[in-house]
Amino acid sequence: MESLTPNIYVENVGKTLEFYKILGFEPLMTVPEQSPDPVWAMVQNGNVHLMFECFQSIEGKLPEISRQPGGSLLLYIKVKDVKKLYDSLKNQVTVLHGLTTTFYGATEFSIKDINNYVLTFAENPSDEISA
Repeated sequence: MESLTPNIYVENVGKTLEFYKILGFEPLMTVPEQSPDPVWAMVQNGNVHLMFECFQSIEGKLPEISRQPGGSLLLYIKVKDVKKLYDSLKNQVTVLHGLTTTFYGATEFSIKDINNYVLTFAENPSDEISA
């Protein structure tokens, strides 16, 4: 295996792209291209890639996929300088829990995106030393 890129189903891909730009993600590709209302998009921030697809695009296909946004998915994203990222985002997004240190030593915070998905940003102690 070489990589994993989640394809996350959302109500509105365009609005989702705008939210993820706040988090520092840049669009790589949309379908249709240059559309203000894409049905699919891929974004990137460093080595992290995510895809977003609207629920309408899978009508009649893959009934196993829930048609409700959010759910039992948490994206755990390793970052450098988690404190700086937290300070830059805390007044722009819904923070579920602020900076905390876990029992395994990571410094983390969690937010909710506009589709009710939970994103946890984390920096491990070894990452902090090398940063």
